Amino acid sequence: MDIVIREIEKKDYPNVLSLWNNELNCNYNVEDVVAYYERVKTDERYKTFVALFNDEVVGLISSVWSYEIGCEVGFMHIVALAVKTEKHNNGIGTKLIKHIENYATEKRIKNIILNTGIQHTEAHAFYKSNGYENHSWCFNKKL
Repeated sequence: MDIVIREIEKKDYPNVLSLWNNELNCNYNVEDVVAYYERVKTDERYKTFVALFNDEVVGLISSVWSYEIGCEVGFMHIVALAVKTEKHNNGIGTKLIKHIENYATEKRIKNIILNTGIQHTEAHAFYKSNGYENHSWCFNKKL
């Protein structure tokens, strides 16, 4: 499977919205996606890359580069990774992970973190197979 990975473009927003809602169980609308990506497109700390198969967006990885006390370059936080269900097990997720790791390495970032739901055991296995370790729990509180 020949996959091309590149930065998100405005024309990708409808397909990216579909990935957020269908694969990540979000409930966004097109205005949410447009507002977010237009707001962060000039901020180098925010990156979203899409995976294309036959010019169709089939996956995405979104990240934010955060600062950290005692670490000059900070760390990368993967905030989303999604691949169309029908394209799972074709190496797309791994290619997206490797792409963000290479990007982080170019920026001298030495640590990447991510969160995933407790119930997503397949995702846990995927991340472990790509060298990620589980060292913590993530807590959140809706206000």
